[in-house]
Amino acid sequence: MKAALALLVIYVGTFLVAIQGGPPNAVQAAPQGAGKVLSATAAPAIDPAKDADIRALLELVGARDQVQDSVHITAEQYREKLLATVPNNEKEKAFVNTVITSYEKNFDLDQVTEQLVAIYDKHYTDEEIKGLLQFYGSALGQKVAGEGPRISREIQEVTRAAATKAVKDALQEAKLEDPATGQNARIVSTPQRRWQQQHRQQQESPQQAAQKQPQP
Repeated sequence: MKAALALLVIYVGTFLVAIQGGPPNAVQAAPQGAGKVLSATAAPAIDPAKDADIRALLELVGARDQVQDSVHITAEQYREKLLATVPNNEKEKAFVNTVITSYEKNFDLDQVTEQLVAIYDKHYTDEEIKGLLQFYGSALGQKVAGEGPRISREIQEVTRAAATKAVKDALQEAKLEDPATGQNARIVSTPQRRWQQQHRQQQESPQQAAQKQPQP
């Protein structure tokens, strides 16, 4: 395995949040021709040497593999969203599976890679890219690589807990001010989605997984 594979969270974290963390609305079709507009937009020319450095950086952190993994995760999100909107029978399940299979097939990984290169070209100079390559090849860089995903998950959990408390407190305060209107208002706890459980299990070590197994 390449050193600092987990660094992708740092490099393309914004992209992953965008495709994984959207609001739980029903899946909607994109406007016709949207893809054509994106592909038709000419990207500014990048210095060949800098372009090569950026691609080396993305290769170092396993960007393509991690983006592909994120596509599989969001596929499960979309599958559950779609299944919730159709009758529960084999025909409709097959229809949803067809949509998800097509989604994974149509996801343009090459185009995303080109966009990542352009993003890093815009935000970093060539010297800064070289510095990143040097840093993430160091022991400290590899430590950042290993701890980055864990830190991100802990930040999400802390933020989620704080948000839940804040909205519950706000609802309680509003009910005290207007009990008649707010008597039926409540915060519905959404059960953890299957894809979240699977993703968390993938992050566990074999020892952690074994500890959760029921004892005979």
